[in-house]
Amino acid sequence: MQKPNILLIMCDQYRGDALSCQQHPDVKTPNLDTLAAQGVCFDHAYSACPSCIPARAALLTGRSQKKHGRVGYEDGIDWDYQHYMAEEFSNAGYQTQCIGKMHVHPPRLLCGFQGLQLHDGYLGHYRSQKIPHWMHQEVSDDYLYDLKNAMGQDADITSTGVECNSWVTHPWIYPEHLHPTNWVSDKSIRFLKTRDRTKPFFLMASYVRPHQPFDAPQSYYDLYKDKALRPPFEDDWSDPTLTETYGRIKDSIYGCSDEQLRHDAMAGYYASITHIDHQLGRIIQSLIEDGSYEDTIILFLSDHGEMLFDHHCWRKVYPYQGSIHIPLIFRIGKHIADIKPHHADTIAELRDIMPTLLDYAKLNCPDTVDGKSLQPAITANTSIRSWLHGEHSFHSGLSNHYIVTNKDKFIWYSETGQEQYFDLINDPHESHNAIHDTQYQDRIHELRKLLIDELADREEGYSDGFKLISGRPSKNMLF
Repeated sequence: MQKPNILLIMCDQYRGDALSCQQHPDVKTPNLDTLAAQGVCFDHAYSACPSCIPARAALLTGRSQKKHGRVGYEDGIDWDYQHYMAEEFSNAGYQTQCIGKMHVHPPRLLCGFQGLQLHDGYLGHYRSQKIPHWMHQEVSDDYLYDLKNAMGQDADITSTGVECNSWVTHPWIYPEHLHPTNWVSDKSIRFLKTRDRTKPFFLMASYVRPHQPFDAPQSYYDLYKDKALRPPFEDDWSDPTLTETYGRIKDSIYGCSDEQLRHDAMAGYYASITHIDHQLGRIIQSLIEDGSYEDTIILFLSDHGEMLFDHHCWRKVYPYQGSIHIPLIFRIGKHIADIKPHHADTIAELRDIMPTLLDYAKLNCPDTVDGKSLQPAITANTSIRSWLHGEHSFHSGLSNHYIVTNKDKFIWYSETGQEQYFDLINDPHESHNAIHDTQYQDRIHELRKLLIDELADREEGYSDGFKLISGRPSKNMLF
């Protein structure tokens, strides 16, 4: 029997709760709901370093941030790893292809894929005139090349007038079929139609959206723009004056001070998600039409979330659920395994995808991988991890570390020493910082000790094995 096909669908900045099947009151995702209803939905999936580059390093190498070395966001740093996920499948006789976003350096690095049709979205580093010409987005990005061929040389991914980290939204100004979300689906369907039928395939369809810019076609924006949407989550611990001070800056990490613009941004975010969902439906239908649907493992995930104004925050890198909690859905074709649909309880992370897929393909997992196969959780809802250490270096005193379980979370800000504790069972939206509450002190001590031990050998000097040491400078790369 031929090894299973694999369709890995990845989105950028997609919150873990932004699915109808997760009881979100506003956003509609019928195709993703179908995958979840027929497969396994991981309710406790996380990004251990929630920004694009370190999260993708975890996915593509199967390594934790301690092993791949990227603990913050920094463009222009060479990727030089042994044993990429796609490389293992290519070496095992798979036809491998990535379509869409990679966000690696140098651009167009294949990371083991045999073919690449690239669209990284707007990346300022690769629009600079200070980099080699061949790295510039106008040269290296396949989608931008196609857009200019269709609409003229002045056409650009910035033409809607909204910025790639901004809460400003505006509907797509070009024909809908030219949107980058459609482009990824078009190219993916073409690959599926023209692939080598003597080999199994590994296709990564990697969407830039719902990452900003929020520029879904008008028909999708219309679904949400006039609706009363669930308000952002409030709390008793964040500082709303930061939003008042910085909330007129269009990409402020402290959100937006204008209520109407906040609503419009949320509508734009949800519009982008439903647009993606409908385009995913086209790819899935293509698999059904050519008879390979039940011979294929389909998984859907994102690199990290979006705060979407929760706790007066915007974008990612924060240790809160909007930023670190990601969607993760597996649908295993019936010809591969008979899986009873369920919600998996285990803590899962991006590093676990590589060993899981290699496990299903019955391929050896390299010893560089420190992720864990999720197959026991998929087949029998067996827990593979009870807690996860996550982190992100950042500016303005916001460098952070967290320990999260399926019931609670401990957060430590390394520069300031500030601590937070959230009971995620009774307080899933992190409305109350219970760090000083008497009934949690033993548990807080337990989670703090996990973090002390986890950081004991780190080069930054965050821990001496007995206590956490605040005020140490953070860095984006460990080595």
